[in-house]
Amino acid sequence: MRDRDRPARILVTGFPAFPGAPDNPTEWLMGALAGWRPAGADLATAVLPVDFIAAPSVLEAIGADYQPDIAIHFGLALAAKGFRLERLAKNRCYSSTPDNRGEVRSDDPIVAGASHCAATLPLDMIAERLALADLPVEWSDDAGGYLCNHVMFHALSDRVAKDYSPAMAGFVHVPLLERMRGEGQCGCVTLTESQLLPGAQIVIGSALTAYRSEPPEKG
Repeated sequence: MRDRDRPARILVTGFPAFPGAPDNPTEWLMGALAGWRPAGADLATAVLPVDFIAAPSVLEAIGADYQPDIAIHFGLALAAKGFRLERLAKNRCYSSTPDNRGEVRSDDPIVAGASHCAATLPLDMIAERLALADLPVEWSDDAGGYLCNHVMFHALSDRVAKDYSPAMAGFVHVPLLERMRGEGQCGCVTLTESQLLPGAQIVIGSALTAYRSEPPEKG
């Protein structure tokens, strides 16, 4: 049972650069969030390795040590048109892009069993608050087949990472920061730092509000 007398523990993660993306705005975001503490909560940030094998191990280590109540994972999607709220994590890994260790996955199941897991973040509330702040938001039922989906599935499935079981978890894709846009990317949507940071804080604050009201059961 949740202890209402202690601050909620929130974990927020991002990723570093990976093949095809020499800059990752979520790595910058983790540094920008460091030292910020929402009222009534403790906040920890981590940059996860772009590695199919190491990323789940890092999550399990964080889970064993920090035991987050809420986990919000951020990742880069070059085609995102704003804050892309992921509704589903698939039980599959497939990508022609190698991870940072050089490994490629070819339509491999993550674990035997469920075909997908649904996000438990308060996505409707998050979308409404982002829109009220005049920040771009979109929806997705496909987190891809790369590390973003891999991490999201690990955060939501109770059959994968035994020491990592936040009561509320989900994934948000974001586009590049404006200053990171390179040649050949002039048509893609970007965010400024003054949009990405407060938008992420809205996501975190919305999750905390919902968790304090009635934390969901993980399943």
